[in-house]
Amino acid sequence: MLQKFPNEDPRNTRIDESGNSHHITGMPTATIERKKPAKTIQVVQNYSVAADAKNRISLRGAKTKYFHVMALSNGGYVLEPRVLVSPEAIPQRSLKMLEQSLASLKKGKASLPIDLSAFIEA
Repeated sequence: MLQKFPNEDPRNTRIDESGNSHHITGMPTATIERKKPAKTIQVVQNYSVAADAKNRISLRGAKTKYFHVMALSNGGYVLEPRVLVSPEAIPQRSLKMLEQSLASLKKGKASLPIDLSAFIEA
């Protein structure tokens, strides 16, 4: 819809109120595409477990071996799967240095204990 102002030159007073952008559709813009909202989390399994004498429970069908556990104030627990880094992902140079340090420690070659008392606030 074009709006015209009275007493003005009609060539310079037209305002586009249609909502169409002045950008050319094929022209790239600097806007970032929004990420699609994550799918909602769905319950895959629902079962009850009992803790054994050592307060352990078994997870059925767990996809990972290690979990980060958060104990909540209301008595609930949140488990997040953790994936440990495979030795192939660690650079060979770092592995060699680690092995040398471990061999030195086993031989008793270690530095003297470091005194950190100067850093403790009184």
